[in-house]
Amino acid sequence: MNLRKLLGGRPVLECRAPGRKIVMKPSTVTDLQIRPARPEDREGMLTLWERSVRATHHFLAASDVVALRPLVAEELAGDTVDWWVLARSGGAPSGFMGLGQDSVEALFIDPDHQRQGGGRRLMAHAQRLLGGSLAVDVNEQNEAALGFYQSLGFAVIGRSPLDAGGRPYPILHLQRPAPAPPR
Repeated sequence: MNLRKLLGGRPVLECRAPGRKIVMKPSTVTDLQIRPARPEDREGMLTLWERSVRATHHFLAASDVVALRPLVAEELAGDTVDWWVLARSGGAPSGFMGLGQDSVEALFIDPDHQRQGGGRRLMAHAQRLLGGSLAVDVNEQNEAALGFYQSLGFAVIGRSPLDAGGRPYPILHLQRPAPAPPR
């Protein structure tokens, strides 16, 4: 099997250990572009949301995810949030985010594309579009997301004991100050 050919000609990093071979795909985030979401993206975004939540929100029961799915579909179809997708040209989204007036309302990366820089790219895009300080809410139990946002300079400025739907999933409110103007 030619892994280089399977990966589109990109180099493959290999690590050989006694009795096993580990192959890692190189990051392909540079192949991805950020664009406004289109109506035809909604179903793929909903599927991506569910895959991401099932991989990262271990505190949610399967029934919670099922109950949230139609609410997320409704939100994705609405116009209260500006939706942006991270995707290859003509390809399905590998990540997406929703922007409010001065906040990131949602950010989800497909589990197969996590930890490859897509979330950072989307957040940099949010900063370019919104300009000033940014706010984001994160589930308190989602420690990986909290660490991600803190690594980008966000700090916890408040906590709510319930999520927006009144469910017992505490929310941390984070904010990052506006970047300093260039000198």
